[in-house]
Amino acid sequence: MTEKFISIEGIAKRYPGASGSTTTVFENLWLSMARGEFCCVIGHSGCGKTTVLNILAGLDTPSEGAVIVDGQAIEGTSLDRAVIFQSHALLPWRTVLGNVAYAVTSKWRKWDRAKVKAHAQKFIDLVGLTGSEHKRPSELSGGMKQRVGIARALSITPKIMLMDEPFSALDALTRGTLQDEVRRICLETGQTAFMITHDVDEAIYLADKIFLMTNGPGAVLAEVVENPLPKDRGRTDLHRHPLYYALRNHIIDFLVTRSKTFAAEKPDHDPRSVPVVQIGKPGLSIAASGEEQRQTRIPGTSPGLTA
Repeated sequence: MTEKFISIEGIAKRYPGASGSTTTVFENLWLSMARGEFCCVIGHSGCGKTTVLNILAGLDTPSEGAVIVDGQAIEGTSLDRAVIFQSHALLPWRTVLGNVAYAVTSKWRKWDRAKVKAHAQKFIDLVGLTGSEHKRPSELSGGMKQRVGIARALSITPKIMLMDEPFSALDALTRGTLQDEVRRICLETGQTAFMITHDVDEAIYLADKIFLMTNGPGAVLAEVVENPLPKDRGRTDLHRHPLYYALRNHIIDFLVTRSKTFAAEKPDHDPRSVPVVQIGKPGLSIAASGEEQRQTRIPGTSPGLTA
């Protein structure tokens, strides 16, 4: 087992309702990530994906449990954790350079103007916006605005990059281009990333691991799916990999069918020992907590595919 860089330990989120009732969005959630991993969370609306991300960012607190990053429990926001939102969330009166520089000065307050500018420019160049430094958000396309958001997040050299469906509002071509950019940057920099998405193909292309959440309220983490595709996978030949459709069908089957019936089918589900699905790898898979091992067969796949 690799050393845990992010460890979510038994967290829950509950909200008080009318007449003293309580709504539990999710509970007893356990998951972990290694340094440099890119992980995606998939689940239907209402399962608490964004709440988990907000807890990781320090923007929200769990009703119980704890989140530990690099050996430290999260207690509020930190510049070690950068968030890329669904909307670009840029300051409209600042230029591209000004928006990125604002983040840089927030972390390194003693840097002089020249050093801040040079550092900000490096990340503007990294996301392909060279030449647009002095444009304001109103002069940029939707894709360019999201590039600024990515540059701003990366410029503070965060330990974790948190992304809440950052490409969902973009057209297909722009979305694909930015997915390529994010994947390239994360591979080159070794950035640890935690992303929420509803797009199965996006998760398959970007993620090392895919966390599958059951329906809310009362959602739980059902499976951790390891991506069997090679690290150097490309968009154009992704669908030609022999395990691509087995992986995609497994995730879609979960979203369409098993996410709704999971509690009834697995009443003895242990949230501390979530199975890690290893498509195409026969043998035992390691539980998320590292405490147990189990082997199950993925329905609808060939005999050589196990989970």
